[in-house]
Amino acid sequence: MAILQVQTTVIEESVNQQKQNYIPALVALGVLYFMMGLITCLNDTLVPFFKSGFTLSYAQSSLVQFYFFLTYGIMSIPAGKVVEKVGYKKGMVLGFSIAAVGAILFFPASILHIYALFLAALFIVAIGIVILQVAANPYVTVLGPAKTASSRLTMVQGVGSIGTTVAPILGSYFILSQLSNSHGSSEAVRYPYLGIAVMLILIAFTVSRLKLPIIKTLGSQQIAQHDDQTKSVFSFRNLNFGAIAIFLYVGAEVSIGTFLTNYVSDILKIGIKDSNTYVAFYWGSMVVGRLLGALLLKIIKPSYVLSICAAISIFLIVFSVTNTGQLAIWSMISIGFFNSVMFAIIFSLSVNGLGKYTTKASGILSTAIVGGAIISFTQGLLIDHFTWPIAFMLPLLCYLYILFYGLNGYRSKYNSAT
Repeated sequence: MAILQVQTTVIEESVNQQKQNYIPALVALGVLYFMMGLITCLNDTLVPFFKSGFTLSYAQSSLVQFYFFLTYGIMSIPAGKVVEKVGYKKGMVLGFSIAAVGAILFFPASILHIYALFLAALFIVAIGIVILQVAANPYVTVLGPAKTASSRLTMVQGVGSIGTTVAPILGSYFILSQLSNSHGSSEAVRYPYLGIAVMLILIAFTVSRLKLPIIKTLGSQQIAQHDDQTKSVFSFRNLNFGAIAIFLYVGAEVSIGTFLTNYVSDILKIGIKDSNTYVAFYWGSMVVGRLLGALLLKIIKPSYVLSICAAISIFLIVFSVTNTGQLAIWSMISIGFFNSVMFAIIFSLSVNGLGKYTTKASGILSTAIVGGAIISFTQGLLIDHFTWPIAFMLPLLCYLYILFYGLNGYRSKYNSAT
């Protein structure tokens, strides 16, 4: 799951500088990232559930991801402005509250059994998630010593990965297990999402009661670099190519996760409920990948790691679609492991050397997450009209571009080779 990184921040005022008082806030942020991961990856369960329950095509069922990730393209920059106006703490509370409203709307949507209402509810949930990410990331960096900021960010991303791992398991048990008994009904999603809404409301209340540092954004006048060489943020080659790489990476990651349940079901000839549990391994491998990646990136150039991961992902897709049975399934699942570090590397290479343009660049890269909507929907169309091997050529092309970015696209006349 992509983690937005949006503004350069500093502590303006700390309500309490003692280290031990940061622990409750860090725990709350861990819960926040867990819920964001859980909610985002429950979409992988909703896709096969709605496909069966509403008798949809693959493209129609992929609208779950389309409308969810479309929100990033529409709301990333406005969310930053909202958070800037109300503050980061209130922004988190607002994000949880909006996501809770969207989850509650699953109740009337399930009673009326109207697919369009579910999509509208998911769009509202996604607005809350985008605001949460924009508001939460700066807190991770300031809750403790600056020298351990990257460690804290890695920790909360790991907690988020736990949420993405748990989501398919919970989805299989509470939602897909009811699929055979839900003919013409979507009641199976009603109470799970009401439970999520209650949790979101409780977390919002808890965050509102926490004493957190007050932080502010560094203005452009405080960060100056390359003023005599650049006219706009789009003057940077590494950013321009990087935005495309983010678009394609998120698209590939989401589209594989979206259709993995049906792919497993078709290849292994098993039920949707059983096949959905395999998705947990796809997302769960990211936890391991991020831990190992954090170590490797200290000794190996990020561009090398990105190139290697992209090349292996290409091989795994080819290997999967040219084989059958467990070999085909586990090679596709293994791509999750190599996905784990791609977003962070692409993001860091894209903003490298941008100086005062970093904040604007971050907004552009955040908007590029809309690739999760476009690529997954396009792959759904390919599955409807062709075969699985042909459909998986789309994410393969995405990884081919990422390989180019790791080999050459990240280079800029304004930065040193990284």
